[in-house]
Order: sequence, then C-alpha cells, then structure tokens
Amino acid sequence: MLLAATLTASAQTRRVSILGDSYSTYQGYNPEGYAPFYPDANNDVKSVDQTWWSLYIKAMGYQLEQNNSWGGTTICGTGYFRRDASASAFTSRVDLLGEPDIIFVFGGTNDAWANSPVGEYQYADWTKDDCKNFRPALACLLDMLQKRYPKAQLYSILNSELREEINESMRVVCGHYGVQLIELHDIEKQNGHPSIAGMQSICDQLLEAIR
Repeated sequence: MLLAATLTASAQTRRVSILGDSYSTYQGYNPEGYAPFYPDANNDVKSVDQTWWSLYIKAMGYQLEQNNSWGGTTICGTGYFRRDASASAFTSRVDLLGEPDIIFVFGGTNDAWANSPVGEYQYADWTKDDCKNFRPALACLLDMLQKRYPKAQLYSILNSELREEINESMRVVCGHYGVQLIELHDIEKQNGHPSIAGMQSICDQLLEAIR
C-alpha cells in the first residue's frame, strides 16, 4: 500500500510542458505577447478546461509546467508568404519550457498551411538558413529538446489532414530520434481548429497512444 501511494503521488506531480501553435493556445495561459486562437467566435471551445492539454493533464493527474504555444507559428523559420519566421519558430522557444517531465510538441500545421519549404533530411551542423526548411528544422528541434531536457519524455503530435510530404517528414525525423509520433485522425474542427469534440478526441487518442 505504501508503494502504491508513493507511485500515485509521483504520477500526480509529473509536470507537462507544451511547445505548440494555435491548436494548443488559450488566452491567459500562454506567454505575454503570443497570439492565442482560443477562445474564438467561430469555435465552440469557450473554456480552458475544454482544451486537449487540459483534458489530458486532468485525466492523468499531472500538472501544467509551461504552455509555450503561439498561434500561427511554424516549426521551421519560414512562415506565411515566405516571410522569415525564425524569431517565433519552434526552434527559437526550446529554452522556455520550464523543468518538465513530459513534453508535447504539437506543430507542423502552419508549416503545411504556409507551404513552407521542406528541404532535405539533415541531422547535424544546422545553420539558420538550413532551419528555414521543415526537415532540418524538425531534426534540429528534436535534437535540441533531447539535449536540453534529457530526463523528459518527449512526444510529437501530428495533426490530421496535412499534406503527405509533412506527414512523411515527421515520421522519418521522429523515427531517427526515437520520439514517439502520435498521428491524429478524425478530429472535428471549426474554423480550421479543433472543436470541443475535436479536443476530446485528441485527448482520447493521446491516452490510447501513451501506455
């Protein structure tokens, strides 16, 4: 009984950080100056308790460490209209996750929607120009996260309905680094973003994938 109580207490204190885009935002729960999507007039998610990450953390008895999610951001340094997005890219926010036990990286959506260049697979010696392409930037991101947070469990979440070039790149790069990739499916969306039902489905699929 003592062992069970100790294990339960340990699970309840596990800290979760999120590195994401608009799908993981909620006003007041992201760093100041970041652009949140939620709440939105054309989406039925009206409470932070309805977000995928809040549902997951509550279901597991964990606690939120940091939610570093910024609407419209790309993993790579090329954003919409081919603008330099290096300052807001996922790779520029690696050090802003606190001291997590679990990290969820939920990105790639804007890289797909912005038609950011994919580039070639590259696993070392990245330059800023290299990281303006999706494949090198994703590799650089996972490498940085594993080195910065060596004790944290790292998961990558892949949105549904993205172009196959992005999907396959995520599979290859995550496989190279041994990062579990959770590929979402059948996510209900309103205004391009998960609805209440979509958020619950994301949570359920995470609970199923992470045993």
